[in-house]
Amino acid sequence: MKFTMRSARPQDRQDVIDIVLARSQWLEDRGMPSWRQSADKVADLTSNADGSMWLLEADGRPVGCTTVTDTTPPMAWTAEELAEPALYLYTTITDPALREAKPGALLALWAVDRAAREDKVWVRRGCRFPGLVAYYQQQGFTLLHTMQKSHGPMYLLGRRAEHIPDLEERFAGLRPPLG
Repeated sequence: MKFTMRSARPQDRQDVIDIVLARSQWLEDRGMPSWRQSADKVADLTSNADGSMWLLEADGRPVGCTTVTDTTPPMAWTAEELAEPALYLYTTITDPALREAKPGALLALWAVDRAAREDKVWVRRGCRFPGLVAYYQQQGFTLLHTMQKSHGPMYLLGRRAEHIPDLEERFAGLRPPLG
């Protein structure tokens, strides 16, 4: 299976809804909160004029999405951290049917490499669930801050930008995404 990344387009809206609903079902089957109520809102990001939503494709079929910005939301980041150039990932969602291929790890590696190519220092992301924190830590992210929000904790993570020399091999399935 060959993976590629490309900027999302408005005509990708239904594909993103399908990815969100597939992941939502997977989460709900395990008793976890899902993205179901946000499927349309996430899919609307395909129309972002700034091209901030990206799709991961497997053999030409969309199997994941993420939104990438140059702006880190202030939340619990320090003024010094906010001054460092970074990419911020949010709405990263993948099709659970491809879990074994680790599409989320591929999205993260792509972002880490992109950040290095753009002379950023960090890739940052936030999440609400300890299980995701553990998964992101397997991808090389470090938990930097925990803050209390009205609906529970928010975990803020970061990974230093770096060139991933074998990224093409990982996207071509010649090397595992992790390890």
